[in-house]
Amino acid sequence: MTVTRQDFEDAVAAYWGAKQTQREMSAIKGAVGAGTAGDVRSGKHFDEIAALLAKFFLEAGYDPDDIRVSTGLELPGYYRPQKKWDVVVAHGDTLVAAFELKALGGPSFGNNYNNRVEEALGSAVDLRRAALADLFPGEKPWLGYFFIMQDAPGSRSPVRTANGTFAVEDVWKGASYQRRFSIFCERLLSEGLYDAVCYITSSADDPRPVELVESLDWKHFAAAIVARITYLKELGIPRSQGTPL
Repeated sequence: MTVTRQDFEDAVAAYWGAKQTQREMSAIKGAVGAGTAGDVRSGKHFDEIAALLAKFFLEAGYDPDDIRVSTGLELPGYYRPQKKWDVVVAHGDTLVAAFELKALGGPSFGNNYNNRVEEALGSAVDLRRAALADLFPGEKPWLGYFFIMQDAPGSRSPVRTANGTFAVEDVWKGASYQRRFSIFCERLLSEGLYDAVCYITSSADDPRPVELVESLDWKHFAAAIVARITYLKELGIPRSQGTPL
């Protein structure tokens, strides 16, 4: 199984329920063990995207029980006991990868905009601080963030900022929600809160993913996942069965 651009586009289309994906979902389900991707959450929009991410690690030789998209998703935090992620890959004492999968839709984009920003920030900061507290004793954890913004007039239109006590950065003035999230995701990446970020716009009417920022596109995101897998492989992760952890 090879992860392709078409796999990605099919998974995004499946998010909107626009069509059945062409990928071998049944093969992925059959390849993994109970409690992992073999038990993907029925009816959940992100199931196909979660399975797509799982495919990278299955191809790389990770045991199916290392890859979780349904149960065992809770990871320790520092400012709270645990937080549930959407895809978790763990091998021995190393958190190979944890992915957050989120979306923002209309018609009122402003209702959940701040929530999505705070969720992404809180999840990353909490886990990064937990790592400093040696709650992840293996190799440094790797975090990925995948975000879909619904493409609609409400997400493309300029948004006014309120007159507050202090002035906001000029970059935010008149920026649409699509542009706001471009800035946000670029900063998540540049500040090292996430190791890879994929940000796309799409809609049920036209599910073809649009990538507004090159550094946040699928090509860069997939390359970062492969780089993580390659890096750990050089360190002997995953270890072959029977090799002491």
